[in-house]
Amino acid sequence: MTAPAELVRTLEPRHYTDPEAFRREQSTLLSTTWQFAGHASLLENPGDYFAFEIAGQGLFCVRDHDGAVRGFYNVCQHRAHELVSGAGNRRFLACPYHAWTYELDGRMRAGPNTRSVVGFHREDICLTAVKTEVFCGFVFVNLDPDARPMAEWFPDVDEALRDFVPNVDSLKPVEWIDVEEHCNWKVSVENYSECYHCAINHPTFSNGVVVPGTYDIQPQGHCLRHTTKCQNLERMSYPVDLDAHPRAGEYSAWFLWPLFSFQVYPGNLLNSYHWRPHAVDRVTVWRGWYTIDGVDSDVVSRLAIQDRTSTVEEDIRIVESVQRGLSSRGYRPGPLVIDPAGGVKSEHSVRVLHEWLRESLDRP
Repeated sequence: MTAPAELVRTLEPRHYTDPEAFRREQSTLLSTTWQFAGHASLLENPGDYFAFEIAGQGLFCVRDHDGAVRGFYNVCQHRAHELVSGAGNRRFLACPYHAWTYELDGRMRAGPNTRSVVGFHREDICLTAVKTEVFCGFVFVNLDPDARPMAEWFPDVDEALRDFVPNVDSLKPVEWIDVEEHCNWKVSVENYSECYHCAINHPTFSNGVVVPGTYDIQPQGHCLRHTTKCQNLERMSYPVDLDAHPRAGEYSAWFLWPLFSFQVYPGNLLNSYHWRPHAVDRVTVWRGWYTIDGVDSDVVSRLAIQDRTSTVEEDIRIVESVQRGLSSRGYRPGPLVIDPAGGVKSEHSVRVLHEWLRESLDRP
């Protein structure tokens, strides 16, 4: 007789509820993976910069005088004061504490009275850089100095996304919202990464955008590729010009492990998800919509409102209920529904997320 296959179960609740588990993720997973920093349109000119935080670390990105986008830890090498806040433009970087200054490429420029210090050589002092890439017009950083390039982490995503959105480098944010969710970031990401729940919980998305029965999600490197057929034009919840582009009638998404996703709605409309974990039970989801040069679009505005008032609100209720349930004494890790054929009623993509999580946590 063939031995019965062992069920694949969900993670233990402590992975979602234990503050120590979250701290470990910050020092391992979130510090060794590619993280979204901001859109490249914030860095159009030399000297443009913006500050942000990843894994509890203050960082900033800046475009230098040669046009390169650079990322640094947001800390002066003198007495550890933060260098910048918010966003803006500077000819050079000046620390507000003692006025030490740095070139846009991170090299020390000058410091009051430092020439009087015996043995002081400003050439030896430089801001601490972080790996930085501009990927399809979006800026990503990785705190791991030995990190492999994004093209190796997410093979073929650049080419595939450009096939759907050829003008991706000309896009700018036109609509965006911050959505607060009182749940662990993995609860929200796992919910996003399966459509087993879509027909039950997302009637507008399921009846007015996609055909849920055709939805599938498959791994592609450390990316989960979402594909589905779209509704007929008469059932679509917004107008789509099918003649505008060969891919105009398609929907696709690329989730880049662990905290970012590109989505292309029918009509070649790009939007993005970015999860920003703050605590073991709190995450902000930044939802962005884009147009060429950030020009207002009635279609995008209507779709963004529709999405916010339907799918987003529906997901908030789901993930916050799951987080409460994970703290229940009555919960035991349940079996994932894994269909060997894949498809919308399979949670194989959640199993992949758990494998990637374990892979990250096992790193020394």
